[in-house]
Amino acid sequence: MSNGSDVSVSRSALLQAFDALLLPAEFEDYGPNGLQVEGKAQIRRLISGVTASEALIDAAIEASADAIIVHHGLFWRGMDGTLTGWMKRRVQKLLAHDINLLAYHLPLDAHPSLGNNAQLGVHMGWGMGQPLKERSLIFHAEVNYASGQQLAADLAVKLGREPLLIDGGRPIQQLHWCTGGAQSYFQKAIDAGADAFVTGEISEPQAHLAKECGVTFIAAGHHATERYGAPCVAARVADNLGLEHRFIEIDNPA
Repeated sequence: MSNGSDVSVSRSALLQAFDALLLPAEFEDYGPNGLQVEGKAQIRRLISGVTASEALIDAAIEASADAIIVHHGLFWRGMDGTLTGWMKRRVQKLLAHDINLLAYHLPLDAHPSLGNNAQLGVHMGWGMGQPLKERSLIFHAEVNYASGQQLAADLAVKLGREPLLIDGGRPIQQLHWCTGGAQSYFQKAIDAGADAFVTGEISEPQAHLAKECGVTFIAAGHHATERYGAPCVAARVADNLGLEHRFIEIDNPA
């Protein structure tokens, strides 16, 4: 936990700080960005995590959190809106302990230096990369891998899990990536001249496209590729506001 002071800020000030950094109004997203569950009015301890799971909420309660910020929040387009079962348990615990829940989905992927894509690049040694265009979710960088196998081996070491590799059969110099469930962006990466595309998941069509186009496709894990943005953004905001911050990792094999 960083910044072990007794400084506190208002909920509105915390929300304004995240909104100013991530610019959620500029994205059409799959769910609400920003404050999803309202808790106490003053914030001193901030917890970051990847997903607003019950396990993360329990850990945040144990850490005496006043607010949690995540990439994957509770509410998504198409949900039926009922508070039953697992949803009831998560919300009930947040309300019982007066914990604010903030979530930022696409804005957290797209931030050019602190987001999931940029920070995956930093973690892997590719650099922050550049988005294909303004606020694009596909980042790219020049790299030097002799093969798709070498790239996959590097990902396995640095992410701590074996990726799924569909090898395009050529050296990798133009690398494109998009964290999480971005397999549908593979064609855009191919069109932009990628030698390889790294994301979290794979669906049936991508294996055929990789082989037919000679472009390596690697599914390195949804959680594994998206665990760097939330703590980076939260640390920046916590430092600016003087708050305590801690990232809590809840492992997920997906």
